[in-house]
Amino acid sequence: MTMLGAEAVQPIELRGATLPDSERVLTTEAMTFLAELGARFAAPRAQLLQARRQRQEKIDAGALPGFLPATESIRKEDWQILGIPADLQDRRVEITGPVDRKMVINALNAQVRVFMADFEDSLAPSWEKVVQGQANLMDAVAGTIEYTNPANGKHYALDEDPAVLICRVRGLHLDEAHLQQDGQALPGALVDFALYFLHNHQALLSKGSGPYFYIPKLESHLEARWWAEVFAYSEERFGLQPGTIKVTCLIETLPAVFEMDEILYELRNNIVGLNCGRWDYIFSYIKTLKNHPDRVLPDRQVVTMEKPFLNAYSRLLIRTCHRRGALAMGGMAAFIPAKDPETQAKVLEKVTADKELEARNGHDGTWIAHPGLAQTAMGVMDQYIGDAPNQLGVSRESDAPITAEHLLQPCEGQATEQGMRANIRIAVQYIEAWISGNGCVPIYGLMEDAATAEISRASIWQWIRHGTVLDNGQLVTQALFEQMLNQELETVRQELGGQRFDSGRFEQAAELFRAITCAEQLTDFLTLPGYEILSKNTSNG
Repeated sequence: MTMLGAEAVQPIELRGATLPDSERVLTTEAMTFLAELGARFAAPRAQLLQARRQRQEKIDAGALPGFLPATESIRKEDWQILGIPADLQDRRVEITGPVDRKMVINALNAQVRVFMADFEDSLAPSWEKVVQGQANLMDAVAGTIEYTNPANGKHYALDEDPAVLICRVRGLHLDEAHLQQDGQALPGALVDFALYFLHNHQALLSKGSGPYFYIPKLESHLEARWWAEVFAYSEERFGLQPGTIKVTCLIETLPAVFEMDEILYELRNNIVGLNCGRWDYIFSYIKTLKNHPDRVLPDRQVVTMEKPFLNAYSRLLIRTCHRRGALAMGGMAAFIPAKDPETQAKVLEKVTADKELEARNGHDGTWIAHPGLAQTAMGVMDQYIGDAPNQLGVSRESDAPITAEHLLQPCEGQATEQGMRANIRIAVQYIEAWISGNGCVPIYGLMEDAATAEISRASIWQWIRHGTVLDNGQLVTQALFEQMLNQELETVRQELGGQRFDSGRFEQAAELFRAITCAEQLTDFLTLPGYEILSKNTSNG
């Protein structure tokens, strides 16, 4: 046991299998640091999750989220964040992806400014992938990462000038079952943060960069304050100047959009920007307002950034960030380049239109999921940003005020049979991949992550609950969903072939999908029951 003030710190109990990379990732120093963070921050994190549940109960009972009267002074006063390091000033195109070894190399070599290495929505966090992912990032930071494909002998290594590396940790709701303290699983967010920070901060700082993070799925400024305290403790613990750790927060929950100023304020020493996590934001809109019959969303395919409630969200984020000296990052283009020239032309046309909307609004950068889209996205951002590093000069101060009503505005559009069937096919395939250990999956020309499946299953749950009628006149019921699920499962089987289908976990995925979609209460995150299956399916010890 180590001492923490006058109290003894319970050591970390390792419940995961010993892996080839365990020795250098799970060092004595790392386990000690994790024990200290767990002792200080695990219990407050549990209280924050309880506060989420209490706020949601009020909204379920009829209240609507809004700006907080108690923090009005923070929104009105003039203040700025501490500052943005030189290598984070220009982030006009960022690529995202999981921490697989080949993916890390290809992403760092892509013609982009930043690679966000993801332990969250595009990673199914099996024990092996969590440990391997940390080892891969250690090698990336050291510049020694390489990979040879055993199938064809192709060799991958880092180019001369790789992209800037940012690590996205898991959300506050996810545990790491294989590291326990006093009988409780550690928060996955703390595990991802601690291991990346501990092993890499010195090497990053020595080459003019730093320990940079993306924080997902915040729901309040109190959660931002928790992170600020984690960062402050870690900086002091390792003798670093306050504000050395830099963070970008995703605004991808409906409650958080009303607390953007407050989130920036709580993290003002460490934060450099906010990001429009649009897919999770759409999911959060459904989840938060699930009991409100006048806020039912149509097919997700028509819920685009041109919709008034999403465009208001983008513009408010830009205005809020730029007023505080912070970057305002845009959202994801999930398209994958197509081999067919005609299809590829349509893909690039959609990506261009999406990025032009973001750039015109004043975003400082945008996301892509595939290196093949880098040139297109960069071309659009270059056109608007030019030789400047960013668009911090775009204030949007002359805009009409964006109100809670704008952000909560119901979305026009039709729920369709085609859209519902597409939701089912995509969700089943994604869930099957996730519980098999793969969180980043190409499906029907898009690189899908957990947000897609979340929107798909939450939409259908909402349609069942509120008696939505499809474009063909059918009432969405549990029975209709189950009928379509069986039919679309057969479609997936035909598309993939019997061998792939039978060797996969599609029946198990369909059962999980059925259970959470037909449940009386909407499950907060499908990755919670999914993680229970994943931990059993993969060899985690």
